[in-house]
Amino acid sequence: MGKTTILLLLLFALLLTTSLSKDLCHKDDKNTLLKIKKAMNDPYTIISWDPKDDCCTWYSVECGNANRVTSLDLSDDDVSAQIPPEVGDLPYLQYLTFRKLPNLTGEIPPTIAKLKYLKSLWLSWNSLTGPVPEFLSQLKNLEYINLSFNKLSGSIPGSLSLLPKLDFLELSRNKLTGPIPESFGSFKRTVYGIYLSHNQLSGSIPKSLGNIDFNTIDLSRNKLEGDASMLFGVKKTTWHIDLSRNMFQFNISMVKVSKTVNFLHLNHNGLTGTIPIQWTQLDLQIFNVSYNRLCGRIPQGGELQRFDAYAYLHNKCLCGAPLQSCK
Repeated sequence: MGKTTILLLLLFALLLTTSLSKDLCHKDDKNTLLKIKKAMNDPYTIISWDPKDDCCTWYSVECGNANRVTSLDLSDDDVSAQIPPEVGDLPYLQYLTFRKLPNLTGEIPPTIAKLKYLKSLWLSWNSLTGPVPEFLSQLKNLEYINLSFNKLSGSIPGSLSLLPKLDFLELSRNKLTGPIPESFGSFKRTVYGIYLSHNQLSGSIPKSLGNIDFNTIDLSRNKLEGDASMLFGVKKTTWHIDLSRNMFQFNISMVKVSKTVNFLHLNHNGLTGTIPIQWTQLDLQIFNVSYNRLCGRIPQGGELQRFDAYAYLHNKCLCGAPLQSCK
């Protein structure tokens, strides 16, 4: 092969690389993103999106190996809009984030159900209304759902337990009502964290919830009642349990808590019985059992005396340090 031929081949390869590098982004994805930008009234965070540029280089956008858009993150903006239905036209999207957009209103669009590769749906600190969508159960690759700090209402879909890869569910600080679904005791895998606090959930929690070894479970500030003792157990690996400010009523005298528990908030309920001696074995950093109906001597030892009286106040007849001596 002559030098001239080699030089021509190198020149052709260089020209080809240059032409491809101008726009790696798939044209359909670029068009969809520009529609999203227009539908959201050109928010400040993405005002720099220029149709002349490769959309894989745009702020808030990431592309995968095939140069298809895999991540869209619009956060911290005062844009007044709704989530554009066009987000469902990014077929390779894995991460969708609309966060800290206080004037983002409306319902979560059903077109999101088309995103079959979606792993993370993060729509927190907005003003979204309507229900937690039933169609989320169709997204079999979902690992992370965060819909917290919105104005969502209605009940929690039991079908969320069908998601085979779900690891994290955060629905706190909405206006959700009704019970915790019975099916939540049969998640397809061990869910790392479930956050349902600051809603208006009511009724008893499913006994089957005791089958799950959560790392974190936060049911605080609801209207839940009855027994929650099934959430505890020495063989679990739970780290954070917050059942505060509900209407739970059960005897804690025989409740054994895993030594992995670091955060234990049980205050403002109707708990009865005495604090178990076994709890002196816990390495607690946060602890509160105030505003219940507990009685008896606070066990000595471990971390229980490290907390001041505030953690024990307003019970029926608790005594001993850090409260007054038992008579």
